[in-house]
Amino acid sequence: MEEFSYVLKIPKERIAVLIGKNGETKNDLEEATLIDIDIDSHEGEITLTGADAIQLYTSREVIRAIARGFNPIIAKNLLKQDYVYEQISIKDFIKNENHLHRLKGRVIGTEGKSREMIEDLSEANVSIYGKTIGIIGLAENVDIARRAIESLLSGSPHSNVYKWLENQRRIINTDKFEQRL
Repeated sequence: MEEFSYVLKIPKERIAVLIGKNGETKNDLEEATLIDIDIDSHEGEITLTGADAIQLYTSREVIRAIARGFNPIIAKNLLKQDYVYEQISIKDFIKNENHLHRLKGRVIGTEGKSREMIEDLSEANVSIYGKTIGIIGLAENVDIARRAIESLLSGSPHSNVYKWLENQRRIINTDKFEQRL
């Protein structure tokens, strides 16, 4: 049987989160995917090994999400069939380092209100970590959240983005209602 492997680096401060209390998070992920996870704590290097390439990819996405600030419980949603992870690089939108802090603030909002609003209206989870913004959710919800976040990063007024999000939510709810009929 052929075996696949993949190596990725994660920030050292996220390794403890990946391992979890008494190794629970790592063990749960290994059990759910049948992928071996080898962690080099000193280098921040994670080696994934297994016979199933799809499960290897899924494990990698869960670990990438944890590495980019997501709670492992939310990251494990990626084990579900229709869930996806997308990452936006804030560097693509900045003019200088001072701009980075301001753009992160636009997405987070006062006391986290903007991020919360994006999560509520798109029904996707958002994590702002370092120079990236991660999104986890159903594919269509992640697309809506990504477009809203990119609009904020591009300078659109918050009120316009929220109106657009509310409209998208209405469309999705209408579609779901019509599918039930």
